[in-house]
Amino acid sequence: MRIFNFSAGPAVLPTAVLEQVRDELLDWHGTGMGIMEMSHRGKDFTGVINEAEADLRELMGIPSNYRVLFLQGGATQQFAQIPMNLLDGRSADYIVTGSWSKKAYKEAQHVGPVRLAGSTEGDGFSRLPAASELRLDPGAAYLHVCTNETIHGVEMFDLPTVPAGVPLVADMSSHILSRPMDVSRYGLIYAGAQKNIGPAGLVLVIVREDLLGKASASTPSVMNYATMADNGSMLNTPPTFGIYLAGLIFKNLKSQGGLAAVEQANIAKAKRVYDAIEGSGGFYRNPVAADCRSRMNVPFTLSNPALDAEFLAEAAERKLAGLKGHKSVGGMRASIYNAMSLDGVDALVALMQDFAARKA
Repeated sequence: MRIFNFSAGPAVLPTAVLEQVRDELLDWHGTGMGIMEMSHRGKDFTGVINEAEADLRELMGIPSNYRVLFLQGGATQQFAQIPMNLLDGRSADYIVTGSWSKKAYKEAQHVGPVRLAGSTEGDGFSRLPAASELRLDPGAAYLHVCTNETIHGVEMFDLPTVPAGVPLVADMSSHILSRPMDVSRYGLIYAGAQKNIGPAGLVLVIVREDLLGKASASTPSVMNYATMADNGSMLNTPPTFGIYLAGLIFKNLKSQGGLAAVEQANIAKAKRVYDAIEGSGGFYRNPVAADCRSRMNVPFTLSNPALDAEFLAEAAERKLAGLKGHKSVGGMRASIYNAMSLDGVDALVALMQDFAARKA
């Protein structure tokens, strides 16, 4: 029996997709070999990556003037790769709303001039900054945000008002494909795969074509978006297995009715967890302002931290894994990505209610 995996990432994947991978592992579509063994330049894998891109474009409504790149590494590598490609001799603005946007801002400082345009660190990253708190540069090369902070559980449902002509760059690693997004509002979207897309080691970059060709002269070819786009993400050998699995995930999401249907399921799951927190009489607490509570990552604390270990032990007995909070904030965290079932959420809520009834 598979456990209910609430890990923040690498995270739960759809069982049906994993079963298909298992069945195709030794022999993909009668070729006599697995997808990991075939040439990335052969017609079979070329078909896989082209189909994955087409399905992603359909799911997200990606306009034709955007390029989709399947790259190696992860979102953390993009913290440096983005300014290398987009600064173009100027400065960039960063809004810091949690650990990941803070790391992106810090890493970008190694590459070139960047500004802190707003931060909620003084409030423990428990909310998003108001428009009046932002100091945006109308001449910035780009404005960077993290639209869902995995550790602190803060999600942007309304984007900041961006100065005209300034591209919005968004780290969507932990909530991409969880709901419809208007891609045209962004200059660049990036996302590590290990939350809602597939295995670690693959990162997606969706970039508007007019932002290509701005990389500094010192940028290595393999880190130059324009070069990778010109080579169809295959300047070097791409992460073929990750791309194959991502393609299966895209088809799985399409079979569910697309991102509008996925969003409704995610709203229902998140509501059950937050209702359990709010209905506990203070036994459980979530520190995030109600208007920006993440649907994907729900951090919560117990009123008595001495009970944390016992709560996790009982969770393990019930086959609920990955609930320990990030070391920087403590407590608990339930990551309820697309592939987390409603049954898993109900099992967590049952534990929370039963534990509180006995320990309050």
